[in-house]
Amino acid sequence: MSETPIANPVNPAANMGTTAEPKPTKRAWIVLGILCFVYILNFLDRQLLAILAKPIQDTLNISDTQLGLITGLYFAFFYCFIAIPVGWLADRTHRVGILSLACGIWSAATLACGLAKSYPQLVIARMTVGFGEAGGVPPSYAIITDYFPKGNRGRALSIFNLGPPIGAALGIAFGAAIAAAFSWRMAFIVLGGIGIVTAIGVALFVKEPPRGAFDKVSDQERQEKAKFWETLKMFFSRKSLMLAALGSGSTQFITYGLGNFTTLYLMRDKGMTLSEVALWYSLIVGFGMGAGILVSGWAIDRFTRKSKQAYALVPAASLALAIPFYLAFVWAPTWEWSLIFLIGPMFLNYFYLSSSVALVQEEVKPNQRVMSGALLLLVMNFIGLGLGPTYVGAASDFFRADFPENSLQIALFTLTPFYVFAIILFLWLAKVLKKESEDAAAAA
Repeated sequence: MSETPIANPVNPAANMGTTAEPKPTKRAWIVLGILCFVYILNFLDRQLLAILAKPIQDTLNISDTQLGLITGLYFAFFYCFIAIPVGWLADRTHRVGILSLACGIWSAATLACGLAKSYPQLVIARMTVGFGEAGGVPPSYAIITDYFPKGNRGRALSIFNLGPPIGAALGIAFGAAIAAAFSWRMAFIVLGGIGIVTAIGVALFVKEPPRGAFDKVSDQERQEKAKFWETLKMFFSRKSLMLAALGSGSTQFITYGLGNFTTLYLMRDKGMTLSEVALWYSLIVGFGMGAGILVSGWAIDRFTRKSKQAYALVPAASLALAIPFYLAFVWAPTWEWSLIFLIGPMFLNYFYLSSSVALVQEEVKPNQRVMSGALLLLVMNFIGLGLGPTYVGAASDFFRADFPENSLQIALFTLTPFYVFAIILFLWLAKVLKKESEDAAAAA
């Protein structure tokens, strides 16, 4: 006796038994908007400490190395490794519930950052932000993938990935503005409060979608619980998934190493004021990074229809084009010229993100998507978020003895080889994807 099919509110075509090509529903776009807003808060809270680095340093008397550790390694340790059990739990339970709880935790911890009276207190609050944010992005990847059919996921994920540029831009604009008008503490308290309200809204308004709603899997496969070690072994044994993660991690070494020190660099080395940062730097981040992520999503959906290699070639090409702009940004003699050249890296540095996320979500089973997304974030964020800012802060302090006036500038110059390393990894990924496609065609 066959089982009664489960009604699919996300994919109405499946309920009618039609073979028509599915389209995203109105609810899908509403959910995407809500999840994007959560991601904006996620990234805003994550970046706020780097944005307000100068006044925080002045208040708590912390060094560049300590700043690099608290914005990098300390945060990433919790963010990356807690994401694995959270991803496994979300693959077996209610992903929306996990997301809502996580948003509440990191928002409360952000508020606590504003109340910290010493560096150790700030470290504890910051690590708790990482603990909460571990449950934010991986469940969102899987929820979006189950709301949008194949061929639309690159665009949907690129819209979701507007969270970082919008979050960074708003953090720079409003965080710096609030800090300039009141204090850096008030910026953390206000934004933490907004996040707590948002967490309640997610629980009330986002409906959990069926797993594999647009995938050709049976009802039994949709309800099957993913095994922890099986998913772990699958991810780390797939060369294509690992190369995507390592290429993304090498890219994030640059983006987080640069991003977590750009405000400090512009203020300390180039003479920008907090008010000028709030206006001009926020515009560069918002429009530059946002446009790059949107264009990358369009490029992925278009070019991967012809060849799966585009998942690797698109980010490789964008990183190669970014190198001369990055060097010019670090070299430029004034903050005005630095910001003009920074448009290039801000636009080109983030093509990897939607590409790698879409590839991983496409290549794994529906019941392994959250944990696979968490494993992707584990690798790329531990390398990028964990080591990038830590390296830049330590390098700046190392060079200060001989170059006291521009040690941070020299530290930023030393990030350049990581562009080349990331490009090599993505080209290697393109070769692996070509072979996988050829093997699949031969087996068909």
